[in-house]
Amino acid sequence: MVAMGVFPAIYSTLSPQALIEGVLPKYELGAIDRCLFWNRGLSDIYLIETAAQSYILKVSHHHWRSKSDIQFELEFLDFLFQHHIPVANPLKTKDGKLFVTINAVEGDRYGALFRFAPGEVPLGDLSIDQSNILGQTLGRIHQTSLKFNSQTPRQPLNFKHLLDDSLEVISPCLSDINKDLSYLTNTIAKIKQQLSCLEQTAPFWSVCWGDPHSGNVHFTADNQITLFDFDQCGYGWRIFDIAKFLQVSLGAGMNRKVRDAFFAGYQTIQKLTDSETESLQAATQMAHIWAWAISINAAAIHNWSRLDNCYCSKRLQQLKRLSSKEWQLF
Repeated sequence: MVAMGVFPAIYSTLSPQALIEGVLPKYELGAIDRCLFWNRGLSDIYLIETAAQSYILKVSHHHWRSKSDIQFELEFLDFLFQHHIPVANPLKTKDGKLFVTINAVEGDRYGALFRFAPGEVPLGDLSIDQSNILGQTLGRIHQTSLKFNSQTPRQPLNFKHLLDDSLEVISPCLSDINKDLSYLTNTIAKIKQQLSCLEQTAPFWSVCWGDPHSGNVHFTADNQITLFDFDQCGYGWRIFDIAKFLQVSLGAGMNRKVRDAFFAGYQTIQKLTDSETESLQAATQMAHIWAWAISINAAAIHNWSRLDNCYCSKRLQQLKRLSSKEWQLF
């Protein structure tokens, strides 16, 4: 057997104590009372508590996003905060950086510190008023992002990234014995054709949040909102963000009136064109396919057993429902 030194890893859980000693001193925080590993998702989330304030340390996964992806996201959040959009903005280190590079076993990972967003995730999902506020806030993001100018490269949310790359990820999980792969391939071709009318020019094309839904917002008791989790942001069609909200909301069984309030709220800030509205169903199917591919990539790292026949069959059936004439009735 060849000596390997430290055994290679594809994912590691960073020690909270090591973060206290080696990462958090890079910020002006004072004494740290506690650092807790809070949640494992597409990034690792740590809750940081001091006597005066609570914070969130968000640490990227090595396989998930590049250094430039992280830089783009944090630049965009800082920009939105400076323009009075209610987002959880990244705090800068003592030397003015938006993130800290962490040399983990599997390779470089990137940590960004945020103040804990006031309030909490809506209990039992959004109310009509909260949904309207979220829609308005997304409209303001798209409106404001037209002024954003970053030199940091970031993969755009275009057909290649959302559909072609997703098909490459999903295909090995599907068998064509039941024509599943053929159905997905044909559906993607139809989506591209139906969305070919969308323009990649302002205001239709701007920086998108990429993941707007009730799980990525906090509301206070008086309905003050704070948005977070911009992992999936990038330049894309504004209608795609609305479709992403619908894709998550339909899957969760959100009430139609609540979904309509989001749409109405958005249009008080930015009026959609008829072609955008007509493309919404196809864009929602596209959002579903992209989310499916993201979940496969995450499962392959953390829990390969999830990727069984039931897993893929369920998501294929969801896609078929989104393709039906009654797509907004469930």
